[in-house]
Amino acid sequence: MLIPSIDLQGGHVVQLVQGDALAIQAPDPEPWIVKFMPFPRVQLIDLDAAKGQGDNAELVATICRRLPCRVGGGIRSVERAQAVLGGGAHAVIVSSALFRDGSVDLEFARTLADAVGPERVIAAVDSRGGHVAIHGWKTVLPVTAVDAVRALEPYCNEFLYTHVDKEGLMQGTDMDAILAVRRATARRVTAAGGITTREEIERLHEQAVDAVVGMAIYTGQLPLEGLSP
Repeated sequence: MLIPSIDLQGGHVVQLVQGDALAIQAPDPEPWIVKFMPFPRVQLIDLDAAKGQGDNAELVATICRRLPCRVGGGIRSVERAQAVLGGGAHAVIVSSALFRDGSVDLEFARTLADAVGPERVIAAVDSRGGHVAIHGWKTVLPVTAVDAVRALEPYCNEFLYTHVDKEGLMQGTDMDAILAVRRATARRVTAAGGITTREEIERLHEQAVDAVVGMAIYTGQLPLEGLSP
């Protein structure tokens, strides 16, 4: 399944290369909201909240009223997760908060799952150079993605694996790395990072992995025709 991605920054829909360089900016989200309406899942990330530079809470809630969104960005507490879910998100994507002192923070993972239900938690495991990367992919931990997935499995219903090395480059993704994560868990797995072609999406689908795509959609390199459910 293809899951379109909407990243918000400063009230605009944006696409960044490697999480930093602005490549695309769309001041009006309306055309993209309409375009993504046929999809049963849409990924919505508040980049400002993720960076601790304000948030796009009102716009997030507006989009959640119109699209079936899983929302990430700045979810570092149970209260924040509950607020996002209360605003209409179907699930929350939690990333850096699941790690502390160089390892998986099982206490926070357990507390969050108990508070909102593991079925509404998507654990984001981002990998750079083979290891988990947090804090906007700036801090690389000694933990591998596979180890993190195995530790977090009891506390979530799904994993979002992002292969940071390929993110935003439209050069294809790393299938071997994604499939290693797929083999490590019985939970649902969604992959992101460089996924560019219909063939990649179909190959991932054959392995029971959903594909989050952003840059290739916004640049027109991946037409959505025929990919809608």
